[in-house]
Amino acid sequence: MFTATLKPKRDRPTRLGHPWIFSGAIDAIDGTPALGEPVLVRAASGEILGVGAWSPESQIRIRMWHFGKETPIDEAFFHEKLAAALAVRAEMATRFNTNALRIVNAEADGLPGITIDQYGDVLSGQFAIAGAEWAKPMIVRELMALTGAKSFYERSDVDGRAREGLPQTTGLLAGEEPPEQIVIHEGDVKFGVDVRKGHKTGYYLDQRESRRIVASYAAGRDVLNTFSYTGGFGVAAQKAGAKSVTHVDISAPALAQARINTTLNGFAEDSATFLQGNVFQELRAFRDRGRSFGLVILDPPKFADTRSQTMKALRGYKDVNLLGIKLVEKGGWLATFSCSGAITPELFRTVVAEAAHDAGRTVRIVQELRQAPDHVEALTFPEGLYLKGLLCHVE
Repeated sequence: MFTATLKPKRDRPTRLGHPWIFSGAIDAIDGTPALGEPVLVRAASGEILGVGAWSPESQIRIRMWHFGKETPIDEAFFHEKLAAALAVRAEMATRFNTNALRIVNAEADGLPGITIDQYGDVLSGQFAIAGAEWAKPMIVRELMALTGAKSFYERSDVDGRAREGLPQTTGLLAGEEPPEQIVIHEGDVKFGVDVRKGHKTGYYLDQRESRRIVASYAAGRDVLNTFSYTGGFGVAAQKAGAKSVTHVDISAPALAQARINTTLNGFAEDSATFLQGNVFQELRAFRDRGRSFGLVILDPPKFADTRSQTMKALRGYKDVNLLGIKLVEKGGWLATFSCSGAITPELFRTVVAEAAHDAGRTVRIVQELRQAPDHVEALTFPEGLYLKGLLCHVE
């Protein structure tokens, strides 16, 4: 195994269990490891700190598989890691009354760059970094055996792979071809999932508990579901007794799936409004017409991939929240989210507060929301908290 030696005084994050080692912290590497190959990590003193995956094209040069003594990164290693990830979630399907869970959440489960969701008996996974690609055959074999799944479909069509020197790739990795529509349920709400063409691994499981909570405020209200994707929040609201639901998204295929999800839950297709367009423009149009809603949901895509994009992202969050708050009727509700990892919860609260001030409305936080519990977070990896939400009452 090749050895990477860190510079003096650059080993503290690794000693504290943070899984990322940046290129600037590395003093030397004794050879040329292959893309994704495990390397032994030593402090400047020669002390062994653990074993990580080598990413020569990335600024994050090593992602740690294991901390402490040297250990083989082999099939037995991944069996133990995956079994532990499944054990954490052993009762979650029953507890949350669902047949769809995130079963591997990358660094938080000690498996950097590996994200795997289970939809019924279909696994859908992303292998985002060089080490994940190197480990992929072992991960697939072990998870198929551990879960008894019928299919494992790959969705490694993420931009981050280019920074790792990897091409984007999708396709069946094991088992039989999954159906075009996998029907999952969250409580009594049903959704169709397309693991081939849907966002991420096919669906946004991270919002499952937020959908349930937000829907509980929808009864008898006109609901505006923006950045609606396949209708998750709006369909849950309609199931909970919303007076009306308006979905807004720029994607025609996403809205087509939202229509399917509406009918899956026993409603006529025309029982909701499906509006294709730029959300910012549509919000302004609602404002200019004097339209208001009892519940406004703002769930935009990631506005910032890196900290260098933070200011641009903050302007986007300020704008969308200002428009959204203006559309909430007096005494109504706002559910607003950020999935940008570079935006901290404190920063997100600040930008919503500024939007409320500029809108001239009194906005009170009733509940803070975050990614669903199966999207576990590691105490040593604060970057794993990426989804922040606020459920607010608006006067």
